[in-house]
Amino acid sequence: MRQNPQRRAALLDAAIEVLAREGSRGLTLRAVDAEAAVPTGTASNYFANRAQLLVQILHRTRERLTPDPADLAGPLDTKVLLGRLLERMRRERSVHIAMLELRLEATRRPELQAELAGFQRAELDANVAWHLEAGLPGDPQGVVLLYLAMLGLIVDDLTAPTMLDGYPEETLIDAMVERLLPHRPTP
Repeated sequence: MRQNPQRRAALLDAAIEVLAREGSRGLTLRAVDAEAAVPTGTASNYFANRAQLLVQILHRTRERLTPDPADLAGPLDTKVLLGRLLERMRRERSVHIAMLELRLEATRRPELQAELAGFQRAELDANVAWHLEAGLPGDPQGVVLLYLAMLGLIVDDLTAPTMLDGYPEETLIDAMVERLLPHRPTP
């Protein structure tokens, strides 16, 4: 397998675009080559098969969705952080749609489901730990509930954005934080 990291990243970015636009059925190594504007067969030099490509896409989405460290600097506020998450989702729409496609594909591929579950669980555990270490309000269960609520908001914003017309996301985020993350008593 080829090891050029820049080419691999470009192919994975192309794969994300194909997956988001065409769905899982449209994701082929040939389609990735076409999207990346590289010679036919290039993707097969980097990924042994479609299953390996799916796993690599999963990991590339993490790289692309990791917040900028500047967004996590300074005084932290959960509501602001969630607003930035929603903004990042809208900027990286295709990455989030590709993640939804990976979730659906995982229902049909046990090996991808195992990889996805482990990946998502590690991400969730890291997010809960970071939230608590940052001194933000709430307990582990509240952070998980907030994750689930935000996931629902993100999925609806991606798939049926007009459904929430009349419910401004800022107001929804404020309510989620207030209801799900009670303030810790100060010692």
